[in-house]
Amino acid sequence: MHDSEEQLIQQAQAGNRHAFGSLMQRNQARVFQFVRRLCAGGDEALDITQDTFLKAYLALDKWRPEARFQTWLLQIARNTTLDVLRQQRRQPCAALEDCAPLVSPVASPEQQLAGAQRLALLERLLARLPLEHREILLLREIEGLTYAELATTLDIQPGTVKSRLARAREAMLSSYRHANGGQLDD
Repeated sequence: MHDSEEQLIQQAQAGNRHAFGSLMQRNQARVFQFVRRLCAGGDEALDITQDTFLKAYLALDKWRPEARFQTWLLQIARNTTLDVLRQQRRQPCAALEDCAPLVSPVASPEQQLAGAQRLALLERLLARLPLEHREILLLREIEGLTYAELATTLDIQPGTVKSRLARAREAMLSSYRHANGGQLDD
Protein backbone atom coordinates (compact mmCIF):
# COMPACT_ATOMS: atom_id res chain seq x y z
CA MET A 1 0.00 0.00 0.00
CA HIS A 2 1.35 3.42 -0.96
CA ASP A 3 1.40 6.27 1.52
CA SER A 4 -0.55 9.40 0.67
CA GLU A 5 1.37 12.54 -0.17
CA GLU A 6 0.36 14.08 3.14
CA GLN A 7 1.62 11.04 5.07
CA LEU A 8 4.92 11.16 3.16
CA ILE A 9 5.29 14.86 3.94
CA GLN A 10 4.66 14.25 7.65
CA GLN A 11 7.18 11.39 7.66
CA ALA A 12 9.74 13.52 5.80
CA GLN A 13 9.21 16.40 8.21
CA ALA A 14 9.96 13.93 11.01
CA GLY A 15 13.31 13.16 9.36
CA ASN A 16 12.45 10.13 7.20
CA ARG A 17 14.67 10.50 4.12
CA HIS A 18 13.00 7.60 2.32
CA ALA A 19 9.66 9.40 2.56
CA PHE A 20 11.21 12.50 1.02
CA GLY A 21 12.75 10.29 -1.69
CA SER A 22 9.26 9.06 -2.53
CA LEU A 23 8.00 12.65 -2.71
CA MET A 24 10.89 13.46 -5.05
CA GLN A 25 10.10 10.52 -7.32
CA ARG A 26 6.45 11.54 -7.52
CA ASN A 27 7.24 15.16 -8.44
CA GLN A 28 10.61 15.27 -10.18
CA ALA A 29 9.33 14.95 -13.77
CA ARG A 30 6.88 17.83 -13.35
CA VAL A 31 9.46 20.08 -11.70
CA PHE A 32 12.09 19.23 -14.32
CA GLN A 33 9.74 19.95 -17.26
CA PHE A 34 8.71 23.28 -15.77
CA VAL A 35 12.32 24.34 -15.15
CA ARG A 36 13.41 23.16 -18.60
CA ARG A 37 10.70 25.20 -20.28
CA LEU A 38 11.54 28.26 -18.22
CA CYS A 39 15.30 28.14 -18.78
CA ALA A 40 15.50 26.10 -22.04
CA GLY A 41 18.49 24.02 -21.04
CA GLY A 42 18.49 20.28 -20.35
CA ASP A 43 21.72 20.01 -18.33
CA GLU A 44 21.06 23.26 -16.50
CA ALA A 45 17.49 22.18 -15.78
CA LEU A 46 18.78 19.00 -14.14
CA ASP A 47 21.01 21.02 -11.81
CA ILE A 48 18.22 23.45 -10.97
CA THR A 49 15.81 20.57 -10.32
CA GLN A 50 18.31 19.01 -7.88
CA ASP A 51 18.76 22.39 -6.18
CA THR A 52 14.99 22.74 -5.96
CA PHE A 53 14.61 19.45 -4.11
CA LEU A 54 17.54 20.23 -1.82
CA LYS A 55 15.94 23.58 -0.94
CA ALA A 56 12.56 21.87 -0.46
CA TYR A 57 14.11 19.31 1.88
CA LEU A 58 15.80 22.02 3.94
CA ALA A 59 12.58 24.09 4.09
CA LEU A 60 10.15 21.21 4.59
CA ASP A 61 9.21 22.47 8.05
CA LYS A 62 7.89 25.66 6.38
CA TRP A 63 5.40 23.84 4.13
CA ARG A 64 1.81 24.40 5.21
CA PRO A 65 -0.97 21.86 4.50
CA GLU A 66 -3.23 24.57 3.03
CA ALA A 67 -0.82 24.82 0.07
CA ARG A 68 -0.61 21.97 -2.43
CA PHE A 69 2.82 20.37 -2.23
CA GLN A 70 3.26 20.51 -6.03
CA THR A 71 2.49 24.23 -6.07
CA TRP A 72 5.00 24.81 -3.26
CA LEU A 73 7.64 22.87 -5.22
CA LEU A 74 6.94 24.84 -8.41
CA GLN A 75 7.34 28.07 -6.44
CA ILE A 76 10.75 26.91 -5.19
CA ALA A 77 11.68 25.77 -8.72
CA ARG A 78 10.65 29.14 -10.18
CA ASN A 79 12.66 31.10 -7.63
CA THR A 80 15.71 28.84 -8.03
CA THR A 81 15.54 29.15 -11.83
CA LEU A 82 15.21 32.93 -11.69
CA ASP A 83 18.18 33.13 -9.30
CA VAL A 84 20.35 31.14 -11.74
CA LEU A 85 19.20 33.25 -14.69
CA ARG A 86 19.90 36.47 -12.78
CA GLN A 87 23.40 35.26 -11.99
CA GLN A 88 23.92 34.56 -15.69
CA ARG A 89 22.05 37.73 -16.70
CA ARG A 90 19.81 35.75 -19.02
CA GLN A 91 16.12 35.81 -19.71
CA PRO A 92 14.26 32.50 -19.67
CA CYS A 93 13.10 31.09 -22.96
CA ALA A 94 10.33 28.51 -22.97
CA ALA A 95 10.49 25.37 -25.09
CA LEU A 96 7.15 24.08 -26.26
CA GLU A 97 8.28 20.89 -27.96
CA ASP A 98 6.71 18.70 -25.26
CA CYS A 99 3.36 20.48 -25.36
CA ALA A 100 0.35 18.92 -27.01
CA PRO A 101 0.95 18.46 -30.73
CA LEU A 102 -0.57 21.07 -33.00
CA VAL A 103 -1.42 18.50 -35.65
CA SER A 104 -2.46 14.89 -35.63
CA PRO A 105 0.31 12.31 -36.10
CA VAL A 106 -1.78 10.94 -39.00
CA ALA A 107 -1.87 14.32 -40.72
CA SER A 108 -0.58 14.75 -44.23
CA PRO A 109 3.02 15.89 -44.72
CA GLU A 110 1.73 19.38 -45.57
CA GLN A 111 -0.31 19.52 -42.36
CA GLN A 112 2.65 18.25 -40.33
CA LEU A 113 4.89 20.93 -41.85
CA ALA A 114 2.32 23.63 -41.13
CA GLY A 115 2.03 22.38 -37.53
CA ALA A 116 5.79 22.38 -37.08
CA GLN A 117 5.97 25.91 -38.47
CA ARG A 118 3.18 27.04 -36.11
CA LEU A 119 5.00 25.48 -33.15
CA ALA A 120 8.28 27.19 -34.10
CA LEU A 121 6.43 30.50 -34.43
CA LEU A 122 4.77 30.07 -31.02
CA GLU A 123 8.15 29.28 -29.44
CA ARG A 124 9.68 32.44 -30.92
CA LEU A 125 6.72 34.58 -29.87
CA LEU A 126 6.67 33.18 -26.34
CA ALA A 127 10.42 33.79 -26.00
CA ARG A 128 9.84 37.47 -26.89
CA LEU A 129 7.22 38.02 -24.19
CA PRO A 130 8.27 39.73 -20.97
CA LEU A 131 9.18 37.30 -18.19
CA GLU A 132 6.03 37.98 -16.16
CA HIS A 133 3.84 37.13 -19.17
CA ARG A 134 5.88 34.07 -20.17
CA GLU A 135 5.91 32.51 -16.72
CA ILE A 136 2.20 33.03 -16.04
CA LEU A 137 1.31 31.47 -19.40
CA LEU A 138 3.56 28.47 -18.71
CA LEU A 139 2.19 27.98 -15.20
CA ARG A 140 -1.45 28.32 -16.27
CA GLU A 141 -1.56 26.81 -19.75
CA ILE A 142 1.14 24.14 -19.46
CA GLU A 143 1.23 23.33 -15.72
CA GLY A 144 -2.50 23.88 -15.19
CA LEU A 145 -2.24 25.87 -11.95
CA THR A 146 -5.43 27.46 -10.64
CA TYR A 147 -5.68 31.22 -10.16
CA ALA A 148 -5.16 30.77 -6.40
CA GLU A 149 -2.08 28.62 -7.02
CA LEU A 150 -0.75 31.19 -9.49
CA ALA A 151 -1.16 33.92 -6.86
CA THR A 152 0.77 31.83 -4.33
CA THR A 153 3.50 30.73 -6.73
CA LEU A 154 4.06 34.19 -8.18
CA ASP A 155 3.49 35.96 -4.85
CA ILE A 156 0.88 38.31 -6.30
CA GLN A 157 -2.74 39.17 -5.51
CA PRO A 158 -5.53 37.08 -7.14
CA GLY A 159 -6.79 40.15 -9.01
CA THR A 160 -3.30 40.69 -10.37
CA VAL A 161 -3.28 37.07 -11.60
CA LYS A 162 -6.39 37.69 -13.68
CA SER A 163 -5.17 40.94 -15.19
CA ARG A 164 -1.63 39.66 -15.84
CA LEU A 165 -2.94 36.50 -17.45
CA ALA A 166 -5.33 38.52 -19.61
CA ARG A 167 -2.49 40.84 -20.69
CA ALA A 168 -0.20 37.86 -21.38
CA ARG A 169 -2.83 36.11 -23.49
CA GLU A 170 -3.59 39.32 -25.38
CA ALA A 171 0.11 39.97 -26.00
CA MET A 172 0.58 36.43 -27.29
CA LEU A 173 -2.54 36.62 -29.47
CA SER A 174 -1.56 40.02 -30.84
CA SER A 175 1.95 38.80 -31.65
CA TYR A 176 0.52 35.70 -33.32
CA ARG A 177 -1.90 37.75 -35.41
CA HIS A 178 0.85 40.17 -36.41
CA ALA A 179 3.15 37.31 -37.41
CA ASN A 180 0.34 35.68 -39.37
CA GLY A 181 -0.75 38.79 -41.25
CA GLY A 182 -3.80 39.39 -39.08
CA GLN A 183 -4.99 35.76 -39.24
CA LEU A 184 -5.56 33.46 -36.28
CA ASP A 185 -5.15 30.29 -38.33
CA ASP A 186 -3.37 29.43 -41.51
